Amino acid sequence: MTAADTGSVHPVAAAQPSLPREVYVLSVVGGCVMLGLGLVLPVLPVYAATFGAGPAQIGALVALFALMRLAASPFCGPLGARFGERRVLVAGLLLCAVSSALTAFAGSYGQLLVFRSLGGVGSVLFSVSALATLLAIAPAGQRGRAGAVFEAGFLLGGICGPALGGLLALITLPAPFVAYAVLLLAAAVLAQAVLRTGRTAGAEPRRDVVRLPVLLRDRRYLVACLAASAQGWVLFGLRSALVPTVVMAWRHDVAWVGWAFTTSAVVQALLIVPAGRVVDRAGRRPAMIAGTGVGAAAISALAFVDRYAWLVVLLCVYAAGSALLNAAPAALIGDVVAGRAGSGVAVFSMCTDVGAVVGPVVVGLIAERAGVPAAFGSGAALLVVAFTASWTLTRVRPTRRS
Repeated sequence: MTAADTGSVHPVAAAQPSLPREVYVLSVVGGCVMLGLGLVLPVLPVYAATFGAGPAQIGALVALFALMRLAASPFCGPLGARFGERRVLVAGLLLCAVSSALTAFAGSYGQLLVFRSLGGVGSVLFSVSALATLLAIAPAGQRGRAGAVFEAGFLLGGICGPALGGLLALITLPAPFVAYAVLLLAAAVLAQAVLRTGRTAGAEPRRDVVRLPVLLRDRRYLVACLAASAQGWVLFGLRSALVPTVVMAWRHDVAWVGWAFTTSAVVQALLIVPAGRVVDRAGRRPAMIAGTGVGAAAISALAFVDRYAWLVVLLCVYAAGSALLNAAPAALIGDVVAGRAGSGVAVFSMCTDVGAVVGPVVVGLIAERAGVPAAFGSGAALLVVAFTASWTLTRVRPTRRS
């Protein structure tokens, strides 16, 4: 009976060699993507307003990006299996670059909608293919560290981007979109040049394909997808949509929201690589239990705070749990997929996107009808479900080298 049949967690090695260089390249490429995305996100609402867009239209423009990611996700697996993840990854970067360049020279709100939708498609092509490539490259005993290094690039790019975007916008509002396009082109050139060595052969076409029904019978896959859904709900529904409202209700301005998010992001960036080592050395199961448990405790406590300082502390506590949840579920997916093509990584990515699309709407309705504590409780409940599911993973001790 295989590990997939038993739902066990793949054994990992205590002594770990250096990561393949392609892991660092993917991290740099991801950092460029998030840096550019950070450049444009704070500017996008202001830019849309110059075309006469009101609050509802601006909200639709922001939501469209996530909706297009979700709509295009089912096609990522078949495209990767047919053409190879590296080619799809580069195509996604180029599509995002074209989208951003066109956005910089848009002439109407309708054109903005079209160009942002192209960016959403390119974004999911890149992100799914990049993760699939990463999991194909990284050996089983290094998947936690590889996932952490990959996420570290995104975190650092996301931290630096908004401030730089604000400075570029002082020159002219389209400037951040042009800079984003240039960054994406550079990332595409880097990916095309480096991600073609023999070690990425597993990410090329004509390799074995793992079917979705097989994955859905694997406990590890289901637990990882459940954790991803909870993460998407909390990060985009609670943190991004609800926390700013709470802070503003305490009569703080928007700058206080930015400081809270930046502080927690820095904590997560500092902990992400150590979290990856924990995933590989202690095992997937303990990391999943710790990440979901810490996250559930922090979100539950947020329902009862009434001071800004405690809110920042709890966001940082959640960031510590989130560091584990950035590395452990991806490592589980890598153990299940084991370098094979198919829709496994795409469906995993969709779970986060579903939380990001549905979460803000449902959380807002709960807050309006049942109160803010109940809205926080919805995220805590999902994390508790993921915490409980993580306990069902079979315990496997890490193997040690003599």
